[in-house]
Amino acid sequence: MAASAPALAVARTPLQQLGDRLLEAAPGLITWVLLLSPAWIPIAFGSDGAIFVAVAVLIFDLYWFLRSAIVITGIWRVYFRMRRAMRTDWLSLCQAEPRVEGRPHPLDYYHLCVIPTYTEPYHVLEATVQAIVDASYPKELKLVGIITRVTDKPGWRNVARLKEKFGDQLAGLYHIKDPMEPPLVPGKSAAMNWGGRDMYRRLSAEGYDPKRVLLTDLDSDYRVHPEYFGWISLHHARRELRDYTIWQPVPLFHNNIWRVPTAVRVMSASTSMWQMFLHSQGPNRLVAFSSYTCTLQFCDDIGYWDKDVIPEDSRFYWKAFFTFGSRFEVKSVWLPMYGDSPESRDYAATHLNQYNQIKRWAWGITDVPYVLRRLFKHPEIPLWLRIRRFSNLFLNHLNWIFLPVLMIFGGSVPLWVSVDFSIMDLGENLWKYSIEVLVSAVATVIALIVLEHLMLPPKPASWGPVRRWLIYVQYISYPIVGLMLSVLPALEAHTRLLLGKYLEYRVTEKV
Repeated sequence: MAASAPALAVARTPLQQLGDRLLEAAPGLITWVLLLSPAWIPIAFGSDGAIFVAVAVLIFDLYWFLRSAIVITGIWRVYFRMRRAMRTDWLSLCQAEPRVEGRPHPLDYYHLCVIPTYTEPYHVLEATVQAIVDASYPKELKLVGIITRVTDKPGWRNVARLKEKFGDQLAGLYHIKDPMEPPLVPGKSAAMNWGGRDMYRRLSAEGYDPKRVLLTDLDSDYRVHPEYFGWISLHHARRELRDYTIWQPVPLFHNNIWRVPTAVRVMSASTSMWQMFLHSQGPNRLVAFSSYTCTLQFCDDIGYWDKDVIPEDSRFYWKAFFTFGSRFEVKSVWLPMYGDSPESRDYAATHLNQYNQIKRWAWGITDVPYVLRRLFKHPEIPLWLRIRRFSNLFLNHLNWIFLPVLMIFGGSVPLWVSVDFSIMDLGENLWKYSIEVLVSAVATVIALIVLEHLMLPPKPASWGPVRRWLIYVQYISYPIVGLMLSVLPALEAHTRLLLGKYLEYRVTEKV
């Protein structure tokens, strides 16, 4: 399988290649310098350096405590907005919307779901298409395009079965056969590049207006909420900058939540919660993630998804930003998009599946050199906006690794490397101070447990009362689970980019 080297199709001079390589190495180098700073600063600067590290650890502990409160508050706000949206009949509101001259009506829009597939079993695709069919929106306005590789004969058979079952319940169900023309990195982004172009050609030839076709990039295991299409149509029609907008739902990995092991369940819950928090922070923090919606014309305007990358959603976001500038925004959809948690054939493989999925997401660090090359080439975009968006990108990837490690280990490392510091009052009490602050922050877990209880699907009837309540204790394991299944894969991604060991795309196994 091809590795994700940058700009596969673009010839570069040796000097340009050196510059590219330095930009690639910079994020990983900064990560490791900061990660090792609790050790090298006391070694380089003695007890003064150890004191500096200790004070920094306490400041970050306090920051984490305040941040935890902000995150919990934001998540609860989003939950209440989602609950209201889920109880609303958005199709009725679309139908009641008056027609205004010069503005599209919500029911002028077709919804096209493009689903890339590779090795997924039929029952996974069947559930995904069934959710589209069942969604509260006229069937004559719903389209589905399913991408398989030209060589994927089992995939062809799956599409044929789907056409037989659902063909008359949709305006169209298209089989997109991807020839995988090089150069490319096999994966979702390359598949969506072909699928988007193919659907643009086909639908334009059939008389559809690409500005009136709302394309949803839909993972094969994702199930749309019944009100999703109505919500999008109404808000898209009302928005003045509709042609420059990506609509981002809230991903909840609940489809198989009770089948996966505790560690995977904890990671899925924390990922969903983090995405909910980002929705509370407004469009400058929100980026395209996993599955989202925009017009087919939007895709054509920015040149579709790149063929040579792994993090297709974030790269799609940055292409849109540099194409449309300050007109472009990612807007929240206050509805869930239900997905699968990583699951595999056995216990060990399931955890490896989770590890590889997080590593693939963390490979979004490759966006840092991509953005840096373009950051100062777009004077039409306000400088403050370019800097703000880039800062969010870089700090999110940096803090993903640095903050958890600093808070767990930062208080002890200066004691090991500086004898003078270890006998000071601050040195003797640093662990005590850190633990007191972090234990206070852990108290916010109670709020997450309550929220999870409200959001999760019903537990299996076969579960006894003890098992039903023990699952709430699982969140106490997050520091260890997060270190093993979030920080380590992210650190591997940064280190790979630092060393030029490019990541290969691995499909998250579906069972």
